[in-house]
Amino acid sequence: METKLLKAGNEALIEASNLIKNGDIVAVPTETVYGIAGNAYDGEAIKKIFTAKGRPQDNPLIVHIASISELDEVAVSVPDDAYTLALKFWPGPLTMVLKKSQKVSPVTTAGLDSVGVRMPNDEFARELIIKSGVPFAAPSANISGKPSPTTAKAVYEDMVGRLPLIVDGGESMAGVESTVVSLLNETPIILRPGVITKADLEDALNKKVEISPAVIKGLKSDEKAESPGMKYKHYAPNANMYLLDGSFEKFKNYVKNKKCDGAYCLVFDGEEKEIDLPCITYGKENDGKSQAHGLFSALRKIDEVKAKTVYARCPKKDGISLAVFNRLIRASSFNLIEL
Repeated sequence: METKLLKAGNEALIEASNLIKNGDIVAVPTETVYGIAGNAYDGEAIKKIFTAKGRPQDNPLIVHIASISELDEVAVSVPDDAYTLALKFWPGPLTMVLKKSQKVSPVTTAGLDSVGVRMPNDEFARELIIKSGVPFAAPSANISGKPSPTTAKAVYEDMVGRLPLIVDGGESMAGVESTVVSLLNETPIILRPGVITKADLEDALNKKVEISPAVIKGLKSDEKAESPGMKYKHYAPNANMYLLDGSFEKFKNYVKNKKCDGAYCLVFDGEEKEIDLPCITYGKENDGKSQAHGLFSALRKIDEVKAKTVYARCPKKDGISLAVFNRLIRASSFNLIEL
């Protein structure tokens, strides 16, 4: 299959909307990461997304809408909390898990009777929904399990020959996927952390918000994933990766005898000057926003340099840094070493 690359604009909008209307798929920019979009109501179109990514079909996709008024089209029995959060955070990187409407294909939701919904804070993405006339389902535009793409170049590396069009909208702002919060019960539960934090949600709702144990530990083999990013190894480079939890001094002591062919460290900005191994950086220490923005580019750089083993500095486990930890613990296949 030939893959065309177009800058975000009117030509790309017309071509992308025609593809979606005709049951095909398109890689599009959003403020979180790039996604592969297809008609959320069309199960055959959604199957093309799973095929392009090599994604297991029991891993649900998120439905994207262009206005709050569309929420009742894709979900039913929408609670007041959903409208409170939508008015506060949409458009933006927040996905809410709700009871799904019959219009949404069961292929999109992996057979679940719930659906994740969000309104992207990217003008092209919202215009595409409007011009296509349907909401689109869109997981990240990468080979399943690999680091998510934050540039059209990264999408092209993974998806060339797998879909007909990639729309280049520049670098994604947030750098990690949306926060996913389930509103299926009285107490909201974060299923996947992102740049909208637990504290942000609690402030908006004026109530307690819980965090699913699967955010840090992953799901058990017999548990169903209610959200993307919960069950499978995700975001992973090809190298064997170890996440080291402890002070920088302990980190330096641990890696000082690890020098060998293909060994690298993933560290915070500036720390590379004090380490004898080659290093890749992914943001400032104690700055979740900069870590989130740089994480996936750093994970892709690991593959570019053909690293074999990577020792990664562990971020904090609160605020935006929880989202970074969540991605790194999965990228390292839960290989966490307490220093």
